[in-house]
Amino acid sequence: MLERKIKEERGKRRKESQLEFLNTSGTNIDFEVSEPVIQKRRMRLAAFFLLVNALILYPVILGSQTQEESREYEAQTLRVFLRQEIIPLEELKEQIEFAQFVTGQEEANVVVEASEETRGGQRWLILSFTGQKEFAGKKYQTELALPPGIETEKKKAEISKAIRTGLVPLAGRTPAASRIRIKLEEEVRPTAVVDPWNFWVFSLSANSFLNGEKSYSYQSLYGNFSASRVTPEWKIRLSISGNFNRDEFNYEDLSYTSKSHGYTFRALIAKSLGEHWSIGSFASITSSTYRNIKFSSRLEPAIEYNFFPYSQSTRRQLRLTYSFSLGPAYYFEETIFDRTKEFLVQENLSLTLELKQKWGTITTGIEGSHYFHDFSKYRLEFNTDLSVRLFRGFSVNVYGGYSRIHDLISISKAGASWEEVLLMRKQLATSYDYYFSVGLSYSWGSIFSRVVNPRFGSGSSGFSMTISY
Repeated sequence: MLERKIKEERGKRRKESQLEFLNTSGTNIDFEVSEPVIQKRRMRLAAFFLLVNALILYPVILGSQTQEESREYEAQTLRVFLRQEIIPLEELKEQIEFAQFVTGQEEANVVVEASEETRGGQRWLILSFTGQKEFAGKKYQTELALPPGIETEKKKAEISKAIRTGLVPLAGRTPAASRIRIKLEEEVRPTAVVDPWNFWVFSLSANSFLNGEKSYSYQSLYGNFSASRVTPEWKIRLSISGNFNRDEFNYEDLSYTSKSHGYTFRALIAKSLGEHWSIGSFASITSSTYRNIKFSSRLEPAIEYNFFPYSQSTRRQLRLTYSFSLGPAYYFEETIFDRTKEFLVQENLSLTLELKQKWGTITTGIEGSHYFHDFSKYRLEFNTDLSVRLFRGFSVNVYGGYSRIHDLISISKAGASWEEVLLMRKQLATSYDYYFSVGLSYSWGSIFSRVVNPRFGSGSSGFSMTISY
């Protein structure tokens, strides 16, 4: 009996130990657990997972925020100055939103400069990007092929795209980098573009002016026609113009009528011989009552050397040009040298410097010519145009020229009446002439504008003032 009770007690303890083991190992147990206990366990489990996630993610979030806050850009804004306005700035402002186009080079931190050159019969547009201020020392360039006969709108679109692409590296150093998206377009095969005008450009103009009163009347007529064809290899320019002027005076018993007229035909054809040399020829036909020339024709072969490559002509040129001309001349009246006609041979040498720099622009030249039949009949001319930027928006402009004249061989021997002198109907003898002008210009206001509004025409920001004497 006692032995049986001991066995029952041992079996009961064994079942309790198995039940405890099964409960702790997570196996399904066929007994009920109270709801508050379950909720408490779930809350503890959720809190555990939140703590683990916080410990893992917090360093990552904190690191990214610290990195973003500590990031420094080289410039807050990309300010661009286009040295040559190869396409309208309004179009660039519309198509390149991540940059601000300024009106003065001193305000910009990147300068875009364009030049052209020909290699293997193909025209290339070279765009140079030069950094200054925050981007000082950064300089690179890109090239764009210009197919023959490319349409104007197509050309502008390609140039705009090239400028936009070229500015992307510098824009990536500004806060605008986060808004720039780059995508690769599908390749488009180029198609041949046919120019129906074959690069010819024509211009026709005519003007008339009439005025008068009881004792005076004046009529003036002027007309001009020009044609040009310019390619990298050839330059052709033709023009013809004519003028007629008439004055009539009636005062008491005095009546006087004065007339003058003239016409001129000019032509130039030039051939490129590389980056420094060019050859060509000028031709002209002239008639002028003012100069006492009834008819004059000239043929003038010429050769030119540019000390700088022609591809840099938008920035600098130093051209040395030599030519000689020959042709007959017929006069209305006998000249002071007792001639009514003669055959003239003349030579000419000129040196011209053109510079466009940060400080401003300058164009200056010196030219000399003489007749072969009499070397004492010569002319020397000096001309210069200078614009200097002293500080932001303020420029000084100087224009001047001087000529030493000893070649007026067509002056009428009969001279000129007082009426002809006062009305400037005849050229008078002189040994020199000159001109000089000094001006100041100042502009201020917004250095850039991101808004393009074509309503009521276009205008410029700021204000300009010119004083000259």
